[in-house]
Amino acid sequence: MKKQFSEEHRRYLAKKKRKLAVVWACRIGILVLLLGLWEMVTALGWVDPFLTSSPSRIGKTIASLYLDGSLFYHIGVTLLETLIGFVIAVALGCIIALLLWWSETLKKVLEPYIVVLNALPKIALGPLIIIWFGTGSEAIVFMTVLVGIIVATLHMLNAFMATDDNKILLLRSMGASKFQILSKLVIPSSLPSFISMLKVNVGMAWIGSIMGEYIVSRAGLGYLIVYGGQVFKLDLVMSATCILCILAAGMYFLVVLLEKLIVKDAKN
Repeated sequence: MKKQFSEEHRRYLAKKKRKLAVVWACRIGILVLLLGLWEMVTALGWVDPFLTSSPSRIGKTIASLYLDGSLFYHIGVTLLETLIGFVIAVALGCIIALLLWWSETLKKVLEPYIVVLNALPKIALGPLIIIWFGTGSEAIVFMTVLVGIIVATLHMLNAFMATDDNKILLLRSMGASKFQILSKLVIPSSLPSFISMLKVNVGMAWIGSIMGEYIVSRAGLGYLIVYGGQVFKLDLVMSATCILCILAAGMYFLVVLLEKLIVKDAKN
């Protein structure tokens, strides 16, 4: 019986690996196809490469940035600003959501203001941010936090409020304090929503940092995009954009890895 179970389990794992391999093959195939079509239409002159660039021109631009020593400098500046803003936004968002869950009165008072702040175009605060924080990285980090904190707060507050009321009543009937309910039930049950919020805020963090670099920057990928647009170096614009896509994808997959680790720990 044990041998039969082991064989079935081995087949299941093999089937799962085949499905994963097919998914990755399709992903890579689609990417290669799109890049090939892009290169082909520009090489044949169907589209002016000055307007759309091309994979080969992007590769040459990235290589030139690497050779002059500026590639990793600009990547490092934007990546550091994004990570700092992301961590601060997530941490503050979770803390604010906890406070709103803890106090129903505070939630009723502040929730309308949070909704209004979420609807506010953050780019409109650009001049104020420059006055408050100057023209350095602090302004860009603040913009990143501003874009992500409301999303994190609303997402986690909804997760906390969605906790099963019957389970809360059960713990209360057993004499559990509010802190025990929070630590033993509310936070553990909201972990899937926490991971979902991280996935959303990855994109928001990159949006915030690039918006900040659009407004005020002396270095970074957003600076390269703005500079490239001003001097009509569209190869530089597309190169910086492609690098942003790679970095954002890498950050997203780190969150996915964290999700797998949390799920694994929960099963154990």
